[in-house]
Amino acid sequence: MITTSEEVFYEGGPAQSDLIINLLMGLTLIGLPFTIGAVIRALWLRFRITSRRVSVTGGWLGRDKTQVVYSQIKEVRSVPRGLGSWGDMVLVLNDGSRLEMRSLPSFRETEKYINARISARRAKGSPQDLKGFAA
Repeated sequence: MITTSEEVFYEGGPAQSDLIINLLMGLTLIGLPFTIGAVIRALWLRFRITSRRVSVTGGWLGRDKTQVVYSQIKEVRSVPRGLGSWGDMVLVLNDGSRLEMRSLPSFRETEKYINARISARRAKGSPQDLKGFAA
């Protein structure tokens, strides 16, 4: 049995500054929906990005867990939020589905890390890793 260790790149919740800004916006009636969303994200959303996979735990009371290995990721898209201090990221998978990661701290570094892992998988050239990729 071959065991490979996973190195954790990031493990934690959404950006704290997202919660703070949305709490301030909650002082207005218009900002209440954003505040509720930020509080729910802060309570139950967790990210774990390792050398082997991306895991997102969220949903009501944190009951939904999604794991994606790098060979399943086709494309990474990100959008800065909060003057660039955090951002939203979407992982587009080979089958066309998407995994959204909202309020991700250090999203630029995370995007570079994920793209590097995808490139490393493609460079290996194994048939399983190239499944779904156009050559």
